[in-house]
Amino acid sequence: MIASSLTILIPVFNEAPTVARAIERILDMPPPHDLERKIIAVDDGSTDGSGEILKKIAENHEEVTVLAHERNKGKGAALRMALVHVNEQANADLGGVVLIHDADLEYDPADHKRLLEPIINGRADAVVGSRFRGGTSHRVLYYWHSVANRIVTTLCNAVTNLNLSDIECCNKAFTGEVAQRLKIQENRFGVEPELVAKLSRLQLDGGKPVRVYEVPVSYAGRTYEEGKKIGARDGLWAVWCIVKYGVGRW
Repeated sequence: MIASSLTILIPVFNEAPTVARAIERILDMPPPHDLERKIIAVDDGSTDGSGEILKKIAENHEEVTVLAHERNKGKGAALRMALVHVNEQANADLGGVVLIHDADLEYDPADHKRLLEPIINGRADAVVGSRFRGGTSHRVLYYWHSVANRIVTTLCNAVTNLNLSDIECCNKAFTGEVAQRLKIQENRFGVEPELVAKLSRLQLDGGKPVRVYEVPVSYAGRTYEEGKKIGARDGLWAVWCIVKYGVGRW
């Protein structure tokens, strides 16, 4: 694939302590694979000043665009808004690449180059990051979270016939063609299994299935005291989303 641009989508909800540094870390890195890089940050109804921080960043960096929800709708809704904006601005330019990145410093933008490599080399149409593949650093936290993640991932693999190790990883990337065809419906964290389930069934021009690759990424997880938001009910909802989007016809 000859990619022309990279658009990074960042959903933001009450991340005032981290969002500026998260975006600065991206801007401090050279654009991976010499792509023209843009950042779209969506303030998802933050009440802690995150929106104001984002506006100041955008004023100083033309690379950054800020969108906003008046009230909190969830990560999936924020990504849906950003993806619609990308597709409208791209005007069906299928040469771009879209990458999802969080605003909480758990993920390292130094991994973007490796994450995008299968797409740039023409081997993949979508790439899912993995916090559990070898070769990268990983903060040790929450054993039962890892157990729940493995259960959800195994169930998703059984339904989709993929062999991923971490469907809940935030870092996911797609070609412009895939981004044009993805229609996000979930509003909250159910967006992660929704995306994987839809990638497993999506067909491109000529009826070609999406080629999905997995790439290891480093992970500096945070505690609930540090602002972690996902909880037990999100895990249960993820199971429903796997059935809904993997078996059903949504």
